[in-house]
Amino acid sequence: CSVHSPPTRRGQTEAELKNFSPHYRRQSCVAFFCHLKDEVEQHRAGQAQLLKQKEPLQASEVLYKDSVLFFDDNRKWRERFVVVRADYSLELHDSQESYTKGTAARHKLLPTGGTVLTSEEKYTAVVDKAFPDPNGSKEEPSVPVMAVPGPLPVYLSLPYRRDSYFCFQQEEKRARFVSILNDCIRHQNQDYLKSMECEVQAFLKAVHFYRQEKGHYESWDMLVGSDCQVLANLVMEELLPSLQTELLPKLKGKKPERKRVWFATVEATYELVHEQLREGLESLKNECREATKQQEALIRSDMDQIINSQTFLETKLQALVSEPAVKYCSENVAPYLTSILEELMGPISAGFQAVRLLLEDELTRICKDFPQGGVTEELQSVRESFFFPLRLGRDRMEDCYQHVNVLKEQLQELRNRFKFSNSTRVVHCTQSQMQQLMENAVHTFELLLQSALKDKPDKQDSVMEKAKLRVLKQFDYDSSTIRKKIFQEALVDITLPAIKRNLAPACKTELQNFEQFVFADYTNFVQVENVYDNILLNLLNNEVNKGTVNLFNCLF
Repeated sequence: CSVHSPPTRRGQTEAELKNFSPHYRRQSCVAFFCHLKDEVEQHRAGQAQLLKQKEPLQASEVLYKDSVLFFDDNRKWRERFVVVRADYSLELHDSQESYTKGTAARHKLLPTGGTVLTSEEKYTAVVDKAFPDPNGSKEEPSVPVMAVPGPLPVYLSLPYRRDSYFCFQQEEKRARFVSILNDCIRHQNQDYLKSMECEVQAFLKAVHFYRQEKGHYESWDMLVGSDCQVLANLVMEELLPSLQTELLPKLKGKKPERKRVWFATVEATYELVHEQLREGLESLKNECREATKQQEALIRSDMDQIINSQTFLETKLQALVSEPAVKYCSENVAPYLTSILEELMGPISAGFQAVRLLLEDELTRICKDFPQGGVTEELQSVRESFFFPLRLGRDRMEDCYQHVNVLKEQLQELRNRFKFSNSTRVVHCTQSQMQQLMENAVHTFELLLQSALKDKPDKQDSVMEKAKLRVLKQFDYDSSTIRKKIFQEALVDITLPAIKRNLAPACKTELQNFEQFVFADYTNFVQVENVYDNILLNLLNNEVNKGTVNLFNCLF
């Protein structure tokens, strides 16, 4: 076949989905059982926060819109009207006029897994790193990607897909665009996977065990986006080595041409894989929905017996696992917990402190400038004019996020000891929490202000000041709660894979023998691999709590 078109990958994609499917079927049943168990036991998720959370925006609501120079599919720079909605996708319209008329967007961009760069040098380095050039550095330096028609470019690098290029004349406009683009990447990466719905939890566990089966225990940096995107990333990870072997020797011409053909082929392969998986995955999910529906009556009637069966298995497994796991933890994890925590605490606490300072400054400004007059018909529009810039001033949050960005470099040192290389996930999760906390604080202040001005319109200054102080106090409490959770989750994310990797040689084959301890009728809901995983997680959480309690007490 021509090197310009992707080789046939249907068989490999089908094989990957076929191998993944048993994991998903098993985890679908387990997740459904856990859901019903939580429902019966009326579990409440997490520790309550004091600040109020606003209802999520409708997906169609607009967060950003502006005219931007865009490098289109015809390799020409054209002005496009960019619209970002609350689903964090980018719409590219021909013009503001066509957008206003309701004409469909020319292009919709999902920046999942993307990296935003603002210098050609850094972007070229990213591209060169992604190109498996057999000639290495023997050739001349890379030539510019394209002529940029302005002083302020923005490069959006996307894994397995065509990169996007934008250009600006004013730094303020570029900063605002970069900020919303980074927001889009964070939300596109995480929002689906943060869902507590059964299907999402089943999918995450299935991916986890599927990769573990292949010997991959570490936190995975391509676990981003929707279930279909994640699965496509999984398939591409397997396909790339063979694609390189087949295609690279056939590439002719100078380096820019070879790169162009390579990336075009990877993109075409990804599109085919994604489309094929979309159909197959939907079919698999429908099959599992039907299967779980049929099991609901059994789960509800036998809930206590299923739980007892799970507890019995857990007791048996702990006898196998506890001693070697505790020994490994005490020798190879516990001694490093404090130093890892200190690495995390500096940048993350600085980021949250920067958010608090920004919030306090803005609330002080609002208290000072808010017009006198108590409750009037115009109060709603007055409040909107004051709070709207604060709610959507995402570029102002960018300075706060920069404090956390340094972790991408700092945590690289953990690669050798714990094989941890997913610092981007820690950074993005932290930044999302910072953004949510700011939005909660602004919303809570609005609610307090609305109530207080209605009750005491003649004491505007004092009630506004009280509302400000109350919000800041609640912010401090919630900030402390959230940061502890971030630290604990990061410590587990960094160290748990090392424990699993170490115990695998001795425990992997033994685990099969424990299936006999699960009553035959309940094997769909009690999986040995899940119980084993939970035992290790609980052991590590105990170790983390012991190792960090004194440091937490000093700082919080």
